[in-house]
Amino acid sequence: MTSVQPIPPQTAPQSDGRWPGLVQAWNSAGQEVAPGGAAGLILVCEHASNATAAPWGDLGVSPAVLEAHVAWDPGALGLARALGAALAPSCGGVELVHAPLSRLIHDLNRSPDRPGAMPEASEVHAIPGNRGLDAAARQQRVEALYLPFHTTLHARIARQLAMGRRPVMLTIHSFTPIWHGQKRAVEFGVIHDADPDLAQAIVQAAPGCGLETRLNEPYSAADHVTHTLRLQATPYGLANAMLELRNDLIATPQAQADMAAHLAPVLAAAMARRAETEGACRAS
Repeated sequence: MTSVQPIPPQTAPQSDGRWPGLVQAWNSAGQEVAPGGAAGLILVCEHASNATAAPWGDLGVSPAVLEAHVAWDPGALGLARALGAALAPSCGGVELVHAPLSRLIHDLNRSPDRPGAMPEASEVHAIPGNRGLDAAARQQRVEALYLPFHTTLHARIARQLAMGRRPVMLTIHSFTPIWHGQKRAVEFGVIHDADPDLAQAIVQAAPGCGLETRLNEPYSAADHVTHTLRLQATPYGLANAMLELRNDLIATPQAQADMAAHLAPVLAAAMARRAETEGACRAS
């Protein structure tokens, strides 16, 4: 996989030290536009960035650790952006909400009570800056990162609902080819939470995409990886799924664009099938 360097924060915190989610949007012509218009699909990338910032600094880890999957999902943001442009015409617009800082400060796809939200160790790496956090320190990170991100995402959903739309939600992630010394055969994983319908439809539509596609691999809801879906999509009954791509397949901008071209027809077909009964990914 192509080595990447820690990237700077894509925005500064608000004056109160809070880091809201970053929002991008594409209109029905597939053109990037200012957020606020209609969107039949909301993409989410909770592990978009490996950036760190004050007051947490680098959490005591090396640049090599910040390059690794423990700090972010390499390639996921580029893939999400490419999918946004590719799927906007069939969905009547797309919005993308992505994280500004590394998952090591607070994993935005984990409930604040989970050990993995601010892990003392991740895979084989110790995270010194997360060791021995007391309740006040954990609460500070929740206030600075978790709550602003999920408030941003909830606001995007609520605005679409107010416009009479029921957007699909897809969360975009990547995973490592090897896990604890074992090679993973799966290339494209589709994970569901309480509602399996869209995930199953994606898997059924996937044979033509040329990827080894599996349902609930390499993770499942039992691994606590569907927190965002459960928190944001399930309460409104929105069609949703989590997409996992093997990160060596999306290691460069060109690979991300190529992967989006492979996946967009699969996802569009699955969402259209779901829309026949649910009205998802189109105006109601």
